[in-house]
Amino acid sequence: MPIMIIIFTSKKTNPVRRLMIIMGFHITNIMIFSEIVLELQQQLKTNLAQIRFMLKKNPAMAYTRIVEIGKEVGKKYNIKLVVNFPKEGRIEEFDMYGKRDLSLIIDYERKKFPINREVIKEKAKEILGDIQVQDAYMYENKEGVRVYSDNWKIDILPHSVHIWTEFDEKVTKFCDWLMENAYEMKSKTRRI
Repeated sequence: MPIMIIIFTSKKTNPVRRLMIIMGFHITNIMIFSEIVLELQQQLKTNLAQIRFMLKKNPAMAYTRIVEIGKEVGKKYNIKLVVNFPKEGRIEEFDMYGKRDLSLIIDYERKKFPINREVIKEKAKEILGDIQVQDAYMYENKEGVRVYSDNWKIDILPHSVHIWTEFDEKVTKFCDWLMENAYEMKSKTRRI
């Protein structure tokens, strides 16, 4: 007797990719940064009605709730995940929640990267293209790298990464690489 398998995919999933999934050709691990950000976005979206209501009544409570959601998601990955709103009015941009301006604190005790800083700088240039890179936070036996353009920056420290920009395809790819190589974090999710 034949077995029927139902596979659900997003409407945005490319038809060729859908076919590969159905036929079992596409088995891959999702990268850890992408996984964390996707879960954060889903949780923020689930709580959006509550957040919007709180914003009207008490913006500080809304911000507190957003921070709590970030902490809850981060806890699953043994990190501290902070949703930042560095410019006035950004908290009102609901569609951008979890899609820019995040801090991921991985290990407060770590003072050195497990890889050479130069490798991080080279990979940033390779993936992000026309950007500037420099050593940063080089004091008290610590090290860090700043990757930036005229409009945004990413501060990379051995214990944390602070992303002050929107997560486009290149930024996401770089952060996925960074989490795996500079922070030695692997995804727990297996996508089929």
